[in-house]
Amino acid sequence: MTELNVPTLDLPSGFDVTDPKLYGERVPLAEFAQLRRCAPVWWNAQESGTGGFHDGGAWVVSRHADVREVSRRPEDFSNNVNGSIPRHQDDISAEELEVTKHVLINKDAPEHTQLRKLVSRLFTPRAVESMRSTLEERAERIACEAVAKPSGDFVTDVASELPMQAISELLGVPQDARRQLFDWSNQMTGYDDESLAGASRMASAQILGYAYQLAEARRAEPTEDIISQLVHADVDGEALTPEQFGFFVIMLAVAGNETTRNATTLGMIAFMENPDQWELYKRDRPKTAADEIIRWASPLTSMQRTALVDTEIGGSPIRAGERVVLLYGSANFDEEVFENPNVFDITRDPNPHLAFGGTGPHYCIGANLARMEIDLIFNKIADHMPDITKLGDPSRLQSGWINGIKSFEVDYGTGESTGGHCPVAH
Repeated sequence: MTELNVPTLDLPSGFDVTDPKLYGERVPLAEFAQLRRCAPVWWNAQESGTGGFHDGGAWVVSRHADVREVSRRPEDFSNNVNGSIPRHQDDISAEELEVTKHVLINKDAPEHTQLRKLVSRLFTPRAVESMRSTLEERAERIACEAVAKPSGDFVTDVASELPMQAISELLGVPQDARRQLFDWSNQMTGYDDESLAGASRMASAQILGYAYQLAEARRAEPTEDIISQLVHADVDGEALTPEQFGFFVIMLAVAGNETTRNATTLGMIAFMENPDQWELYKRDRPKTAADEIIRWASPLTSMQRTALVDTEIGGSPIRAGERVVLLYGSANFDEEVFENPNVFDITRDPNPHLAFGGTGPHYCIGANLARMEIDLIFNKIADHMPDITKLGDPSRLQSGWINGIKSFEVDYGTGESTGGHCPVAH
C-alpha cells in the first residue's frame, strides 16, 4: 500500500505571523505558502502578554476560501470581544485594550451597522466619483511638486499626499493641519516599530483632542463634512457619545491614510521590480492595475476575530473564545484562486483579492475611494516621472499587522524624457 505524500510543515523555530521584527525585514510569503499547503488552520502559539493578549496564541487562517468564510460569519466570529487588531504593544493594559473597542472596526452588529450607516453614503460609487476632478487636480500637483526636485522620499513626497488630502477633505480638516494629522496617524500605527516607540499613546490622545476641537466648531457652524454629520448624528434617538465620535474620527484618519499610502509605495516598488509591467502601464493604463497593486501590496497583512461559539474552519475545530487571525497577506497569494499569484500582473482579471477585508459586514467602506486614489496617482506618476528609479532599499515598518514602508528614496528621473508639462510645479 502506497503512503500518501503529505507535506510537512517546516517553519523557523518560534515563527509568529504577528512578529513585528519579521515584517521589518520582509513579508514571509514562503512561510505563508507552507501554511496554506500544510496547515491552513494553524495554531500560532504565543507567550502570555504577547501583543497584549494572555490566551496562549491564536488560530491562523491562511487560505482565501477560509478567510472569506470567516469574514462572512459575524454571528460566529466577533470583532468586538478581543478587537480586530492581532498585535498591540505587549504592555497595553486591559483598560487601554477596552478603550480600542470604541473604534468602528471593533464593533459588532447592531451597533456596527448603525454607526457605519452614518457615513456610508459619503463613500458610495456616485459620491466618490463626485470627488474625481478635485482629487485629480491634487494628484497632478503632487506629481509636479515632486519632479520639481531631482530626488526625494517617495512616501512623503508622493504616496502619502493624496490619501491624506482626500480623507482630510472628507473630515473637514483645514489644509494647515493635514500634515499634522498624517504624522499622528503614523505614530499611532507604528507602536511596534523601535524608531517610533513611545509615540503611539500620545498621538492617539492628540488626534482625539483635535477631533473634539473640530466637533465644537461644527456644532456652532455645520458644513458638509463628516465631522458635521457625526456631531449632529442620531442613533436610536441618542447623539454619539464623545468616545464614539472621537474613535470614529481616529478610524477614518488612520484607515484613510495608512492603507492607501502603503499600497501606493509598495505598488511603485513592484513596478520597479517588474519593468515590463511599468512599460505596459505607461503605454496602456489598464483599469485593472489598481486592484493588482492592492492585491500585491496587501497593506493589511492580517486582522483578527474571536469565536463566539464552538465551531470549525475548514474542518478544524475552533472553541468559543479563541482568537482567529485572518491572514490577508497569504489569502491574496492563494494558488487555488489566483493563477501565478507570485507574478505581478496589472492585467489580472478577475482579481478577487481580500485586501479590503473579505466580503462581510466589515468590508472596507473606503474601497471605492482607495481604488480611485491609486488609479489617479499612478496615472500622474506615469505622466510626469516615467523614468523614476530607486536610490536605495525601502525602509520597512516593524508592525504585526500593517505591511508598511516608512521611507523610500527615489530619483524622479526629471531629465529630458520626463513626460507631461507641470505648470503647478514650484
